[in-house]
Amino acid sequence: MARLDVDGHPHSLYEPIAYSLSAGGKRLRPMLTVAACNVFSDNAPAALPAAAALEVFHTFTLLHDDIMDNAPVRRGKPSVYGKWGANSAILSGDAMMIYSYKLLQQTPVEYLPAVLGCFNYTALTVCEGQELDMKFESRNDVKMEEYIEMINKKTAALLAGATIIGAIQGGADPHSRQRLMVFATELGLAFQLQDDLLDAYGTEAQLGKPIGGDILEAKKSFLMLTALAKAEGEMKNRLMALLKDSTMAPEQKIAGVLEIYNALGVREDAEREIALHFGKAMEALDSLDVDAERTEPLRQLAQGLLNRKN
Repeated sequence: MARLDVDGHPHSLYEPIAYSLSAGGKRLRPMLTVAACNVFSDNAPAALPAAAALEVFHTFTLLHDDIMDNAPVRRGKPSVYGKWGANSAILSGDAMMIYSYKLLQQTPVEYLPAVLGCFNYTALTVCEGQELDMKFESRNDVKMEEYIEMINKKTAALLAGATIIGAIQGGADPHSRQRLMVFATELGLAFQLQDDLLDAYGTEAQLGKPIGGDILEAKKSFLMLTALAKAEGEMKNRLMALLKDSTMAPEQKIAGVLEIYNALGVREDAEREIALHFGKAMEALDSLDVDAERTEPLRQLAQGLLNRKN
């Protein structure tokens, strides 16, 4: 990532790209690509261009997400939208999407059609997930199964696509690809549910942004949907009143909603759901017909996600 050539003219187009790519992050998706390739091949470096393409694409989606969310901060620093404005975030983001295809061109020719097909399917699915997420903002009847579909498309699909692209370049057979698809999808669901949990119960130092953002935006997160389903009578009325009150101080609103979450055991529900999806991911990984040492990097990566604090 540090060696990518993203310096060009006009500087105002490329500076936001370099800025966003240097902001760090977990590099989860490219790590999945390389680790999945390494399960089946000792030539994992061959997957590096595709791995970088997936990280560039992911970062591009964040630039556009920040415009849609009116978010001035990303990873503890001003977002591209907050620093340069919406026009730069749109155009530099578009350039990043195109640059991701430029990186994919370096895929060995024998794998290129399958890799491009997987990448295109994944990219379109992510857009579908984002559209669902935005539509949920104006709905008060979102069901849990709809929420799971949304995070499956918006978050889990990109993790799965990154993993399958790595497996393709490693020479994995169709059955192994399917097993890895289940692994990465279930891991992606656990990852997003962990995000929901951290947004409510993490700290600003951990997240790089103020906690409680989902609560303040009345976002249809796993925790919120669970609370709305479990709350009854006066508690439900209080929760609805808190969400609708636009005059209340943010810290007071967050504290009030968390008090209801705690009374309903919502945090424990989320932790159980995370453990369920993580268990399914590990079961799929264990079902691969390869030596355990080949899958160990994927296992360690998944375990690190489960225990993460940001």
